[in-house]
Amino acid sequence: MLAFAEACIGIGVFISGAFLVIVSSLLFSNEVASLHAICLLAMTGALLGDHIGFYVGHFVGPKLHASQFALRHEEAIARADAMVFKYGPFTIFIGRFVPAVRSILPALIGMSGFSRRLYSILDILACALWAIALGAIVYFIGETF
Repeated sequence: MLAFAEACIGIGVFISGAFLVIVSSLLFSNEVASLHAICLLAMTGALLGDHIGFYVGHFVGPKLHASQFALRHEEAIARADAMVFKYGPFTIFIGRFVPAVRSILPALIGMSGFSRRLYSILDILACALWAIALGAIVYFIGETF
């Protein structure tokens, strides 16, 4: 649930990844949840959050580009679009591992017209790697408790 909230557009900006690590480490160290379950749930939550963001961007993006908000932030939106076009598939991996943009980047990728199928494949890989990294951190922190 925390991984979903962290990845979900809108609320993800306010949820710290540190909170996810602390809660997961406590659950693991107190044997409330196994490492396997934590990683699987984190990956599932991250995938759901990322895909909601992607599809919000995909369907709302064209309307947003014509809004007053977009006109006021035209330069920032242009820079974000340029990053998606320049780095392409790597943007998905960058977004999964950089907390500051984790919840916003999927929507920007969706707005850019990125292939839905390719996005899903790459996001599954990125979320799997992220969940494994989270599991390693949780394991080492959990072992110290």
